[in-house]
Amino acid sequence: MAVDRSRGRSNHLRRLAVFLILFGFWLLLSGHYDLFHLSLGLICSILVAFVSHDLLIENISGSKRFKKTWRFSLYIPWLIYQIVLANLHVAYLILSPKAIDPRVVRFKTKLKSQFSMVTLGNSITLTPGTITMDIIDGEFHVHALSERVAEDLLGGEMERRVAHVFLEDEDE
Repeated sequence: MAVDRSRGRSNHLRRLAVFLILFGFWLLLSGHYDLFHLSLGLICSILVAFVSHDLLIENISGSKRFKKTWRFSLYIPWLIYQIVLANLHVAYLILSPKAIDPRVVRFKTKLKSQFSMVTLGNSITLTPGTITMDIIDGEFHVHALSERVAEDLLGGEMERRVAHVFLEDEDE
């Protein structure tokens, strides 16, 4: 009986944490602080937190959660740097249209969790010159604007970094 109570308490704490994050984000982006907008934000945040609390905060030990959070905080600046580099490359492609050589790249990922695959897909799409079109059974289908972009993607550095964030590289 004590195990069920602690598991229930853990779920409630995760729901509360997700609610606070979502409502805080709502307040930050909304800019409207009247009763109607605050009520709407409150209701939406509660509903989303209730339905998807396990997507944002996994049920893992505190040390693993800290490790993932730390690694993710290191991944974000690297991703921003990649976005800046990709923007410069796309600007070059705009100025030299003959270098544009669009293609669809397919590759099988070694990532295991849905969350890490979604993170990789979103990271690819955030990087100008690439769009994740689909992920089917762990196989990514990505539109790349040029051969260089496709080669960089197939090099796998972004996938390795995402695997590192989600502790999926520690099994090897």
